[in-house]
Amino acid sequence: MLFSEMGLSPEIQKAVSDLGFVQPTPIQEKVIPVLMEKKRDITGLAQTGTGKTAAFGLPTLGQIDIESDYPQLLILSPTRELCMQITRDLENFGKYIEGLKIVAVYGGAPIEKQIMAIKKGVHVVVATPGRICDIINRKRIKLDNVNTLVLDEADEMLKMGFREDVDAILAETPTEKTTLLFSATMSPEIATIAKNYMHNPLEITVGQKNASADSVSHIYYMVHAKDRYMALKRVVDFFPEIYGIVFCRTRMETKDVAAALMKDGYNAEALHGDLTQSQRDYVMQKFRERNLSVLVATDVAARGLDVTDLTHVINYNLPDDPENYNHRSGRTGRAGKEGMSVSIINMKEKGKLKQIERVIHKKFEYKAVPNGSEICERQLFQMVDRMSQSEVNHEQIDPYMDKVYAKLADISKEEIIKRFVSVEFNRFLEYYKNAIDLNLDPKERKADDRKMPKSRRGKSMSRIVFNLGKGKGISKRDVIELMVNASGAKDIEIGQIEIFKRASSVEVDSKHAKKLIGELNRRNFKGINIEAEENYEFTGNDFRDRNKGPRGKRRKY
Repeated sequence: MLFSEMGLSPEIQKAVSDLGFVQPTPIQEKVIPVLMEKKRDITGLAQTGTGKTAAFGLPTLGQIDIESDYPQLLILSPTRELCMQITRDLENFGKYIEGLKIVAVYGGAPIEKQIMAIKKGVHVVVATPGRICDIINRKRIKLDNVNTLVLDEADEMLKMGFREDVDAILAETPTEKTTLLFSATMSPEIATIAKNYMHNPLEITVGQKNASADSVSHIYYMVHAKDRYMALKRVVDFFPEIYGIVFCRTRMETKDVAAALMKDGYNAEALHGDLTQSQRDYVMQKFRERNLSVLVATDVAARGLDVTDLTHVINYNLPDDPENYNHRSGRTGRAGKEGMSVSIINMKEKGKLKQIERVIHKKFEYKAVPNGSEICERQLFQMVDRMSQSEVNHEQIDPYMDKVYAKLADISKEEIIKRFVSVEFNRFLEYYKNAIDLNLDPKERKADDRKMPKSRRGKSMSRIVFNLGKGKGISKRDVIELMVNASGAKDIEIGQIEIFKRASSVEVDSKHAKKLIGELNRRNFKGINIEAEENYEFTGNDFRDRNKGPRGKRRKY
């Protein structure tokens, strides 16, 4: 089926043609005919990047009553970025519908301007739950004439804690309306919303429920925890044209990994909850414009990001919730393009990998961490390809060529090529000249276990990270005293202690970890409030002080 055969309004069809849309995606092919035939509630299960906005936007925009300038279509999205993207898409879809008014309302922008736009008349409101609730509470919008409500990425909304807001918004809309719920996963919470607020919804699933997109390949590397950062650099170097997101578990880790990558010469930035909205916008603008090749982010900070053509998603740490892996990997391999989801794990995480495989209905492929010669070969041929494909501006370059030929006259063609390659390539050859093998051999792992003190063999150890490092004058003895005092017991099992510049980490028996963290967060050291959290893979600033990358200093945009 083609878009031209779907019965869309002439205005919508013209906009679709302008956008170059010819054949609908699977979710569009299943949803649009249903909404064109008769209005009914739908739950649509599909991965991000499958064209859900057009699936609900094209038919519903064509059914707007332009003469009635009150909200008729309300779309809720979990984040500001997704809200803005949906708005841009709808504006493109409806650009030939004369008089159509679409307003986006979201946090981080002046609410007065948004209220003023609503007051002037609006047909479509695209909103984040928190901001639309604020406007409702101020009695600046009425939703009693909304005839279509869309919950986009509903699972993300609920995970972000918007359940009460969603309930309050739904209570403001008419009972008789069309409700369209789109989600990547069918969680119990999503099923509850469908049961409580939807009328006999038609379930439309693209692929298996909760399954990962077929266009994404899933691979993993297994290394020692201490080698995780070195493995990350090798992955980035092995894919010279990488444009991707590195996912970390905590804000602290996100900051440290991004800082280390930047120090080692990579075009990287961090995206985390401590950034202001203006800082976040600045980082995202650089990333969208590809002035950054790698964005390091937490799950929360990356929710709702609209970035196309990502080549890779790298899981520096696996997510705690296996379903979150779907959201991570779904950011690559969009619009029919192939993508790769890479996970860097250690032996402890094999069980978690199996859990994720059951959720996404896909198998991970084991890969050996690239060695130095493999990386050098990749980088060399990528550079050669780039050079062979570069365009020559003869008008600008020809005036200099006589002098260039004269300077190179005594050097053979083969030697010239070698020297030009060496100018760009020597740092990689030097850095990876004696590169060690990072791959974790299970036999080697058992040998490491035998070296472990008997008291710790077979025990589950958790790593507690807190905000006191060398700069605050803390010592290992101080760390032990803190642990003993916080636990109230002198026989507490304490493992490896590491003191870094800005933070410290300590291994403790997992069964005591939560109690210790709670107690530590109520204490201070030399007047500094302690901020502790659990992260057994933390490598702190250690990786900043060693293994400087092959890239050297590069221009920062």
